[in-house]
Amino acid sequence: MKALVLGASGQVGAALVNVLRARGHETLGTYAQHPAPEATIQLDLRDTPAVERTIASAQPDWILCPAALSWVDYCEEHPDEAFTLNRDAPLAAARAGRRLADAGFVYFSTDYVFDGHAGPYAEDAVPHPLGVYGQSKLEGERALLDGAPRTLVVRTSVVYGPERQEKNFVYQLIRSFRDGRPLRPARDQRATPTYNPDLATAVVELCEHAASGLYHIAGPAALDRLEFSQQICATFGLDVGLLRPALTAELGQKAARPLAGGLRVDRAQAAVKVRLRPPAEGLPAMRELLSLSPPGRGQGEGATSRGG
Repeated sequence: MKALVLGASGQVGAALVNVLRARGHETLGTYAQHPAPEATIQLDLRDTPAVERTIASAQPDWILCPAALSWVDYCEEHPDEAFTLNRDAPLAAARAGRRLADAGFVYFSTDYVFDGHAGPYAEDAVPHPLGVYGQSKLEGERALLDGAPRTLVVRTSVVYGPERQEKNFVYQLIRSFRDGRPLRPARDQRATPTYNPDLATAVVELCEHAASGLYHIAGPAALDRLEFSQQICATFGLDVGLLRPALTAELGQKAARPLAGGLRVDRAQAAVKVRLRPPAEGLPAMRELLSLSPPGRGQGEGATSRGG
């Protein structure tokens, strides 16, 4: 299989490249701003002619697109940019892939397409996003599924794990505590934290089986941000006393967050061999991988993280 990863310097993109190459697939990765060993071609996803040239040259069987604008509060104040990067540009890339290489396309989405009143959610739950980020992703899902044959939509939730740019929530907490700064995790925001190597492996398995349609790929355990933070502290030997639990309403975030969020993963787990691990197993695996890496070197996030 030949794969093209759009946004390969990012957390999910780098994990995808690592898994694809480990499984023997010829893989090319792109980056927008941050070069990395996983990403060798600079490419702005909004530059449709450049995207088309890259696809025509690579002739991939699958295009995997973790590149996105996923900073939730920024999206709320910049809706045009959010819809361009999260809906229009991926749709153009998917159509170009179909036309130029007969390629399948993987679109990455989020549990933020739901309002968080009754999660974790299965694939057949009715979406109802609370803000621009979730709405842009939901419209991206629908545009791709309606307008690009051989589309695989993957929703995920609170992705963590080794990351070269060290931007995900685990790194944020570690940096904060090592600087002696308390952190205010929301004790009323529940999600299903997802270990990025598991996410990447499951996605690659689905591509290998020519899957299409909608799948939820996330961790199997629903935790609030306080519980997740406590597990991070226990795993990395950090002082849990620096946690200052708060309610979401007290945090002053610009965009509304789904409170009872997260995803049910029964469908995906039945379709793939890799076991999707909860943080109680994923965090120790992350710590072990980091202990094997050079200091200051994680393994990636090319798109802006969705933050808080």
